[in-house]
Amino acid sequence: MYIFIKKVFLLLISIMKKAIIVGASSGIGLELARVLVRNDYLVGITGRRKNLLEELKKENPLKYFVKSFDIKDLSANEKNLNELVIELGGLDLLIISSGTGSVDADLCFEIEKEIIDTNVSGVTQIAIRGFNYFKKQNFGHLVVISSIAGLRGGRFVPSYGASKAFQINFLEGLRQKSRHDKLNVTITDIRPGFVDTAMAKSPLKFWVAPASKAAHQIFKAIKKKKNVAYITKRWVFIAYIMKLIPKWIWERG
Repeated sequence: MYIFIKKVFLLLISIMKKAIIVGASSGIGLELARVLVRNDYLVGITGRRKNLLEELKKENPLKYFVKSFDIKDLSANEKNLNELVIELGGLDLLIISSGTGSVDADLCFEIEKEIIDTNVSGVTQIAIRGFNYFKKQNFGHLVVISSIAGLRGGRFVPSYGASKAFQINFLEGLRQKSRHDKLNVTITDIRPGFVDTAMAKSPLKFWVAPASKAAHQIFKAIKKKKNVAYITKRWVFIAYIMKLIPKWIWERG
């Protein structure tokens, strides 16, 4: 009887969808992990704070797989991801939710460099690793949490908006590459406005959404395989207005 139950369990595990969320220790990434588990995914969760990842795992020990690492460590990212994919038994969905940003009124290079190392170098390396993995298996879905801040430059922390602009254009390039090469690889760019997380540091916050609501809308966008989604949905109007504002007005700050 035990052997039969074990075989049934292994069969169920084998047919479940597998996802990795890079940056799942808090905020949007954490809430997305919960949404995916509720929708019958096996979920690999990563982040720098292992204690927070272990706390999340306790909510459903059979569906969470923990791998703690910092995406700024470019020498170890591929090894960590490979190990997590093996633990999961495959990969269907890769979500990169990891990111950083701090208000930098004094324009400190170390703050700006931290943002670039995480949001540009780290995210790019992991995204390329995911894209090539999906290309090889001929299916998969890559999702990156960018930001509405990537649409225009911002004086509060210049590198943050610039790093998100990089992500937006990088994802557009990957999407073009996927289509040109006739790959079955979906690329989704999630552009949140203000979400109630530690990342919401701007002194001009409004329309702040709970992380759980943002995660629910992100999951809906993933299921629909959208190219771009603004979170929450009302931010599409702000994006439209931001694009229309003339440079001479915008640069007055």
